Amino acid sequence: MGEKAIMNPEAKVTPSGTENGYSKPARQGDKYLSTQLEFLQRLLTQPKAIIGLLIMAVFILMAVFAPVIAPGDPSRFVARPHQPPSGEHWLGTTGQGQDVLKQVVWGSRVSLFIGFTVGFLTTLIGLVVGMTSGYKPGAIDGVLNMFTNVFLLIPGLPLLITLASFLPPGTVTVILVLTFTGWAWPARVFRSQVLSLREKDFVSASVVSGESTPYIIFSEILPNMLSLVVSSFFGSTAYAIAADAGLAYLGFEDVNTVSWGTMLFWASNNSALLQEAWWTFVPPGLCIALVSFATTMLIYAMDEVTNPRLRSEKEIISVLKRFHITSKRSTPVVREPVTRSTAP
Repeated sequence: MGEKAIMNPEAKVTPSGTENGYSKPARQGDKYLSTQLEFLQRLLTQPKAIIGLLIMAVFILMAVFAPVIAPGDPSRFVARPHQPPSGEHWLGTTGQGQDVLKQVVWGSRVSLFIGFTVGFLTTLIGLVVGMTSGYKPGAIDGVLNMFTNVFLLIPGLPLLITLASFLPPGTVTVILVLTFTGWAWPARVFRSQVLSLREKDFVSASVVSGESTPYIIFSEILPNMLSLVVSSFFGSTAYAIAADAGLAYLGFEDVNTVSWGTMLFWASNNSALLQEAWWTFVPPGLCIALVSFATTMLIYAMDEVTNPRLRSEKEIISVLKRFHITSKRSTPVVREPVTRSTAP
């Protein structure tokens, strides 16, 4: 400490060892981590996020512990066809004498695996294409934007049916087909966000400091798009589960695989609706609807946390309710009293 004072006599040494009373700035990684923890804390206070997470956790646990919840082969014939729910078979039997509860539990494995895998792949491809196209104007942006527009203009359902009919049936084929037809929308959304973020000061500072393009894209811009990336993942997951069920219902998948979509296919094939066997198609349809509802709740909750306008309106409403103030307007307006001046 004495040598430091001799080298710089004007420096003031504080007990913490910093000069002039100023400490070193926090590292960028620590600041980013604290920001994300604050975002996660705000997200977990949202009722919509809690509902979505609980529903999603139930289905994930059901898929993971399927051998414990419903042991045995779900394709095995256990009773007469179209038996209504009973104490022995809680959700009844299918038109082929299979236990519906076992098929719902085991079918969650295939449906959720396809949904999460397609959601991850479409988000990843859309992220790479959209961020590269948005940050690199010129020829690269023109080529990538052209491919994105082509995939957006092609009708999705006919393309899905065409590809699924010519490729060998299987889970891998479904994942590839849904990824091939579903990456364009996330790419367009990410490109629009990057076009806005690349004009910010922190991006300009990184360019001036000589940082490489991949570093700027994935280390400077991507952290500011995390909520959008997660929302896109949940949206793509819901799309994949619904599209997988649609392909299976139309018979373009391996119908011997137990999934929620193949359960709907066999229910339709065995005329369950005409025989009033509602227990064969309501449970898988309800599972698909609940997963889509959970992802929608998570997307809405993240939008309320990250959107400044929605967050400020919610805070204003909570303050008004706390003080028992009612307002017919969406945003309260405070008017100053107008003093009328009398003419001379």
